[in-house]
Amino acid sequence: MRPFAIAALLALALPAFTLPASAQDATYTVRLLAPETALAAAQAALKKCRDSGWQAAVAVVDRAGVPQVMLRDRYAGAHTPRTAAGKAWTAVSFRTPTTELARMSQPGQPQSGLRNLPRAVMLGGGLLIEAQGAIIGGIGVSGAPGGDADDSCARAGIDAIRDKIEF
Repeated sequence: MRPFAIAALLALALPAFTLPASAQDATYTVRLLAPETALAAAQAALKKCRDSGWQAAVAVVDRAGVPQVMLRDRYAGAHTPRTAAGKAWTAVSFRTPTTELARMSQPGQPQSGLRNLPRAVMLGGGLLIEAQGAIIGGIGVSGAPGGDADDSCARAGIDAIRDKIEF
């Protein structure tokens, strides 16, 4: 190929590699739970547990898994705050409710190694807080008698804020 032809091809191709991305492509907007909304979810979840006769802890995390709220009922076990926070973090981190993760990661299953990851809590009770298909946080409950009961309390927390988070 002639030097002129090579130079012409490079001149045509080079702008495709050097053009900066538009500002729209360089940033994005996210929605986060306000602290008051996270607190309302935690309070509603704790109320559901109390009304069911269970002493529990409830944690709400933002979409990155950073804790926003922690509530522990007076007789909930010492392990429940850390477990609730771990469930909320796990749900957000894996973008999957922890009850489903617990099923997927049973011994002998292809995903069983998930149980060995640091901070991952493969027990029911961790749910995603979503609005219009976007994850905006997570809620974890620990202390009810089993993952299904923890899930029901967490669901009550999400239901209590549903009208505030739909956008």
